[in-house]
Amino acid sequence: MNRAALHQISYGVYIVTSGQNGKFNGQIANSIMQATSKPATVAICIHKENFTHELIKDSRKFSVSILAQDAPMTFIGLFGFKSGRDVDKLKDIKTKTGVTGVPVVLDYAIGFIEAEVEGELDCDTHTIFLGKVVEADIIGDGTPMTYAYYQNVKGGKSPKTAPTFDANAAAAKPKPQAAARYVCTVCGYVYDPEKGDPDSGITPGTRFEDIPESWSCPVCGAEKSMFEIEK
Repeated sequence: MNRAALHQISYGVYIVTSGQNGKFNGQIANSIMQATSKPATVAICIHKENFTHELIKDSRKFSVSILAQDAPMTFIGLFGFKSGRDVDKLKDIKTKTGVTGVPVVLDYAIGFIEAEVEGELDCDTHTIFLGKVVEADIIGDGTPMTYAYYQNVKGGKSPKTAPTFDANAAAAKPKPQAAARYVCTVCGYVYDPEKGDPDSGITPGTRFEDIPESWSCPVCGAEKSMFEIEK
């Protein structure tokens, strides 16, 4: 089977939140789609190991915030590479309480959807939740971030719990580069000197060795010392 065909499927980048009774969490998700128009329903795919999965199973409700292209990697990393069991991801994030009682993330979002779970499908490592849309709105301008933009322009990686994660592709040896690139040993983010890290003030063309020691991984927040040269 040529898994490369699967990589041609289009995705977006979203934050899915859920919970109840004061216990809430959010995570990055890319496998979200509108299932029907009347009534409006959406389907989301969530890994069973994720804290958000547990909260959706218990509360039977969730919200989806549609991220814009200008969402910084530090913001995406907070929701994509950290666990809500260890970190209160929503602590310093701008949210509003939705009609379902679930917080809706507003930062870097151009729109949101709230849904109540009407069905689910067990997919081994993941669960597909089908939700009836109970509220939705446009809350900002900008272009929705696609998963291709996240990977190819921002240099983002897939968490191991993402439906699109490919262990074989992640382990493949990268092509030789003109300038040395460095890999975060925590999340797999690759610092490319040609691209730099503009969101953190690191201009394109900056060698890794010249980055201030105070700099941290724009995805997961790991210290510079946690990077190693790409082999």
